[in-house]
Amino acid sequence: MQETTIAVAPNGGRRTKQDHPAIPLTAAELARTARECLEAGASMIHVHVRKPDGTHLLDADAYRVAIAAIRAEVADRMVIQITSEALGIYSPAEQIDVVKAVRPQAASLALRELVPDPSHETAFADLLAWMRGEAVVPQIILYEPSEAVRLAEYRRRGLLAFDDVPVLYVLGRYSVGQTSAPADLLPFLAPDMPRFSHWSVCAFGRHETACVTAAALLGGHVRVGFENNLHRADGRLALSNADLVHDVEFALRHLGLRPQRNSTDGHGVHSNLPQHE
Repeated sequence: MQETTIAVAPNGGRRTKQDHPAIPLTAAELARTARECLEAGASMIHVHVRKPDGTHLLDADAYRVAIAAIRAEVADRMVIQITSEALGIYSPAEQIDVVKAVRPQAASLALRELVPDPSHETAFADLLAWMRGEAVVPQIILYEPSEAVRLAEYRRRGLLAFDDVPVLYVLGRYSVGQTSAPADLLPFLAPDMPRFSHWSVCAFGRHETACVTAAALLGGHVRVGFENNLHRADGRLALSNADLVHDVEFALRHLGLRPQRNSTDGHGVHSNLPQHE
């Protein structure tokens, strides 16, 4: 049985201290959160950076500062993944530019943002080829099954530069009161749907733990955190992102699964991530 990667998405680009006082917004807060979540069982952190006023930011210098702070706390025991999320602010070209400027260990790429229409396919393919050459691990964010079908078509056409690119299935939407359910995963895994060997799941709301645990039982990996949910599995408000990581780690172990522990292959890359050929 494969080990299950637990990733933490501790802040996202929307929530602020008004939503929860423990949401990390600064580099120092992200670093402290990374250490706490590492100790709770996470082996990957999904990083957003913010402007001084707390709003969403894509900026290479800000990412470098955050990455350095996190590395000072956790060394190479966590994969650090940056987001390229536009949040309706940045263009596909700006998203691509920040990934190339940072050259991170890993980066998430929302298919609907980077390829809003066929005219952006070539730039997307070029980015993935660059990421392969620079050993930057991509993760393609898919918000609905039709996007998985489209990505599989790109794979068939040879646009992805990887034999099997990692994906993240998002169960639900960023909307007020959004609450995902484990059954929301089923359309992504229907018999007629394309298969990706390394897939993860994130979910919104108080059933987050149930959703990602169901995914892990079916062979997927998981992402939890304040970006999408503020409540523990028993319904209580979480005091920290580490609470959410702990709940999932506990659930996986008690169901006979093996959460990936904090070790690397000696090169700062976790063995559970897809490796470059």
